[in-house]
Amino acid sequence: MEGPDLVDAALSSGADVEALYVDSASLRSPVVAGLVTRAQGAGLDVYSLEPGVLERVADARSPQPVLASVRFGVSSLSDLDAVADLGLVMVLDTLRDPGNAGTIIRSADAAGASAVIFTGDCVDPFNPKTLRASAGSVFHLPLVLASLGDALEYLGGRGLRRFATVVREGTPLQDCDLSRGCAVVIGNEATGLDAPSVALCDESLSIEMAGRAESLNAAVAASLVAFEALHQRRGTTST
Repeated sequence: MEGPDLVDAALSSGADVEALYVDSASLRSPVVAGLVTRAQGAGLDVYSLEPGVLERVADARSPQPVLASVRFGVSSLSDLDAVADLGLVMVLDTLRDPGNAGTIIRSADAAGASAVIFTGDCVDPFNPKTLRASAGSVFHLPLVLASLGDALEYLGGRGLRRFATVVREGTPLQDCDLSRGCAVVIGNEATGLDAPSVALCDESLSIEMAGRAESLNAAVAASLVAFEALHQRRGTTST
């Protein structure tokens, strides 16, 4: 995991950070120096690296001056038993783009979602690109791995209404009741949700479009739905 913002989020959330690796030249930066002080105060190992070392080990072509090794733990459906009011849960089925996944995690966090569930052949929620796109939100809410069938059965058993997102012929987003507990399923970027997956849900929803675009980006669609749910819970409108 790299970058001062992500490292700061990890330290602030109490994540299982093992060690920090810092480009020695960056120690003159107040931001980096502050992170080092916090890490050392927490008893973490901090390693100062010579110039050029980070470039050889980091994921990005132009790495940021701070790396951290972090133990990430995924949650299970049973872990959600501890959440009394699930509210909004975003379910990502076979989403493949790490940037989309990270953006949805960030939007879900911002909209007050209770969890994000990864189902099917999804991208790794802790892919470096997913982490960067999440802007630290991976540390703020449970990330669950499950099959789609198990996830929807569990969420239905918790009383959540389950919505499948479809490009056309679903209930218009603003006409869906998202003010109470609900789960929203976002499908693959290229193929969306297949018919059997849609059939597992209680209702399908669509985002009305006025232009000639065939569909919306998965992360954009998920963000619109998440904030519509937030507005409905607060009794406001999204327009």
